[in-house]
Amino acid sequence: MNNDQLIRITRYYRSLNRLKTIGLEKVFAHNLADAAGVSAAIVRKDFSQLGIHGQKRGGYEIHELLRGLGEILGKGDSQNCIIVGCGRIGKALMHYNGFEPDGIRIVAGFDSDPLVYSDASHPVPIYPISRIDEVVEALEVTAGIITVPEQAAQDSYERLLAAGVMGILNFSPITLKAQKQEDGRSPVVHNINIALELEQIFYELKFPKNS
Repeated sequence: MNNDQLIRITRYYRSLNRLKTIGLEKVFAHNLADAAGVSAAIVRKDFSQLGIHGQKRGGYEIHELLRGLGEILGKGDSQNCIIVGCGRIGKALMHYNGFEPDGIRIVAGFDSDPLVYSDASHPVPIYPISRIDEVVEALEVTAGIITVPEQAAQDSYERLLAAGVMGILNFSPITLKAQKQEDGRSPVVHNINIALELEQIFYELKFPKNS
């Protein structure tokens, strides 16, 4: 499965969850096509390649689709996530309620400031950074989100890897590199620099690709 197809499958899964919550039991390819921004033919092709087949003129059973796509996306596995750096971005992610429908749970936050990790008003507990290892093990955490300042990013990254967290979403200003670990595993690291993304948007507005 290539990256584009994985993104489409994820969008199908989210759309199906929304349709399920409003009481629908069946869905057609064109319904999912609209949600993913593709044609109905591509939806049918994706499902065919994954061994998922609907009924002629009857569409697809939403329950069966969710089960099948959930298995492909690993929804049966632990998808617990922690946040390192509980400033504005970290707190916003903690309070965001859009992860749960996709089976992703933010289970804890970590910060170096005692005023932050002693504040019990957040939806998930916040701990001192020194407790990352024990919390990761206790809660079976598989991914971490880094939202710390530049000077703390590398140390936070190394702490997560040392604790066994191999999936990293990095919002810090520096780029973190995935390097093979001593046990032979390689972490999955996605770097998101919001300032750079905005600069790219402004550039493309000023110099349109089709001009």
